[in-house]
Amino acid sequence: MTDPVQRRRAYGGIEAGGTKWVCAVGTGPDDIRAETRFPTTTPLETLGRAIAFFRAAQVDEPLEVLGVGSFGPVDLDPTSPTYGFITTTPKPGWAQTAVAAPLQQALGVRVAFDNDVNVAALGENRWGAAQDCAYTVYITVGTGIGAGVLIAGQLLHGLVHPEVGHLRLPHDWQRDPFPGNCPYHSDCLEGLASGPALAKRWGQPAETLPPDHPAWPLQAHYLALALVNLICTLSPQRIVLGGGVMSQPQLFTLIRSEVQRLLNGYVQAPAILEHIDQYLVPPALGGRSGVLGAIALAQQALPLTGREASITST
Repeated sequence: MTDPVQRRRAYGGIEAGGTKWVCAVGTGPDDIRAETRFPTTTPLETLGRAIAFFRAAQVDEPLEVLGVGSFGPVDLDPTSPTYGFITTTPKPGWAQTAVAAPLQQALGVRVAFDNDVNVAALGENRWGAAQDCAYTVYITVGTGIGAGVLIAGQLLHGLVHPEVGHLRLPHDWQRDPFPGNCPYHSDCLEGLASGPALAKRWGQPAETLPPDHPAWPLQAHYLALALVNLICTLSPQRIVLGGGVMSQPQLFTLIRSEVQRLLNGYVQAPAILEHIDQYLVPPALGGRSGVLGAIALAQQALPLTGREASITST
């Protein structure tokens, strides 16, 4: 339930995806006061539409903080000259694009910035399928593949941020001669199992493939390989799997079975051995995990430091 004090405040959230942007104002799932979504086009047009939305929303309700979860890779180092940038993305026209600074300068509001899957993990932890889990992984499987990670309730950063979509996996070339679709690594996880990789391998969009198509056991195998690596390295209490490709209902059953097969009894945890249907789960917030996570990011924003403070004062 939303706290009464929080309800009187207004927080902005942006899920800045590579395909579409979702913008909202509110304090949580039960208090969304305005919302819009639009395609990701050029940086100038897309940022302009977001700025126009929040300017209109602020006429009656000034924002406390604006949270942004952006497709990436992104620069999350507040001391970096490119803090708040999308960096080496393969999306045409968006590499080395400033996102946080234009929003802060145009709206005159503090911007909390992270990548899109991290904020989706935060949203599911705050209000969704991982509310009881301080150690959570959220994975999206769609146009790209990415993962947000919560460790002891804190989003995992470091050198940059987790790039689970670019894990290198065993590739059985006899079973799957497809060379991969990633412009950087060819047959990494994203290159083998993203929506575009499925479409290129099979010659048709993933959503048109029938449930009994051989694409799905192979897809489950690649995703299970990645999940086993994450289970063995991060030991999450729950893994949430979202994104357009995961809307295939048969995938969860196939992935759960393959994860158990690959682990082969090594991880002796009831969540894996007995309750895997409660361990590998879809997002409870549906398509709103990202924008609600951005609002959660805004709500927990820390005082300005380093590069963030200099952007605001510019």
